[in-house]
Amino acid sequence: MHDIIIIGGGPAGLTAALYACRAGRSVLILEKNTLGGQITWSPKVENFPGFSSISGLELADLMTVQATNCGAELELNEISNISEENGVFTLSTPYGDSYSCRAVIIATGAKAKKLGLEHEDALIGAGISTCAVCDGEFFRNKVVAVNGGGNTALQEAIYLSQICSKVYVIHRRSEFRADSAVVDSAADRDNIEYILNSTISAVHGDGKLSGVTLRSTVDGTEKELTLDGLFIAIGHEPENGFASQLIRLDQAGYADSGEDCKTIYPGIFVAGDCRKKEVRQLTTAVADGAVAALAACRYLDNAR
Repeated sequence: MHDIIIIGGGPAGLTAALYACRAGRSVLILEKNTLGGQITWSPKVENFPGFSSISGLELADLMTVQATNCGAELELNEISNISEENGVFTLSTPYGDSYSCRAVIIATGAKAKKLGLEHEDALIGAGISTCAVCDGEFFRNKVVAVNGGGNTALQEAIYLSQICSKVYVIHRRSEFRADSAVVDSAADRDNIEYILNSTISAVHGDGKLSGVTLRSTVDGTEKELTLDGLFIAIGHEPENGFASQLIRLDQAGYADSGEDCKTIYPGIFVAGDCRKKEVRQLTTAVADGAVAALAACRYLDNAR
């Protein structure tokens, strides 16, 4: 049995492991996909303190090595259920495996929703992005589009308008879901152009995005749009369902926890993009990891 099991091997989970191991705890990280999480998709990370430029994959590797060198164990597995009895948590997998521990840190992140188009995955990091703050600088003075109609999409368009020569906002409806103040602010930008009642039906490019095909939601007609970059802002999907019987989730499925990273269930903590928060960035994820690990260590101290 481990002192702490961390579900998720992204920046939040790896940081939590580092802090917990340095506090003398036995730690197991369980990750079902790729160590490093979403950051591994970024070809360049230029907004993480200490590195002027580093690939997301390289940064994830460095964080993984640092955590394991401190004593963290790693396993590739998926958790489908958590239960607790007499202060011991049992984490079950869909494949019949189980793990036990005295405290749990959920750091499963949130995956950006994709368009589900052919060639989309191949162009992520090569013209297609899900984060303007992360990747906008790579498109300075270029032509880009933002796909979405909520606050995030419009805010990203406003941010990109300060960097890019032209920003198209592609939305499937005739009106935005974003707050009116955000819509008005975007409308004041001369280099933002709305393309409404339209969806993206195809993405194009050989190794690098060159454009998209737009389809009208009114009459089904299609047209081509040449682009250097496409930012998809149609929402994120947290993966917290396995813990829904023990912790409180908001309507979107995010863990309902504050900056202390505690949940309503003693011994269960959350860190990173899987929890309800305003800012989801690499730096805020690692901050959550540290907070959750120290909170878990205090819980174990008090549980003796």
